[in-house]
Amino acid sequence: MSQDVRIEQMVESDIEPCAALMAGSEPWTRYGIGYEEARRVWQQAMATRATVEVARLGRATCGFAWYIARGAFGLSGYLKLLGVSREARGRGIGGALLGHVERRALADGQDDLFLLVSDFNLPAQRFYVAHGYRQVGILADYVCPGIAELIYRKPLREKIE
Repeated sequence: MSQDVRIEQMVESDIEPCAALMAGSEPWTRYGIGYEEARRVWQQAMATRATVEVARLGRATCGFAWYIARGAFGLSGYLKLLGVSREARGRGIGGALLGHVERRALADGQDDLFLLVSDFNLPAQRFYVAHGYRQVGILADYVCPGIAELIYRKPLREKIE
């Protein structure tokens, strides 16, 4: 990962770059999310004090990760959104954001982290598998008709039986 990447809590000035990233990237473009809708998503995240971390490359916001404690089935952590700008991909930023969320989930007492990946998003599926996630289910037509969301899970600590 690049030396000058920092992961910090989202602030108001991150809304615009996060909205632009989202509005210009799959899977969100496939779901028809444009800039204004993406901007509303991030404004709501700020208003509700959601747990969103951003990656900064130098002074530019180049990625985000939105985590919800106990957001999966009321028991486990849930990674709601993770995105890295096209210009910053391939530098380990996505892995750094994911690792940050996993450490946060562990600190919150979560044993597992869950997330959804669109069935057409093969690069994201490969990314999560490479980081220790396993597909554990499928939700057909969940977000959009004709598209399945794949449920991925990673145990964050060994369970003692």
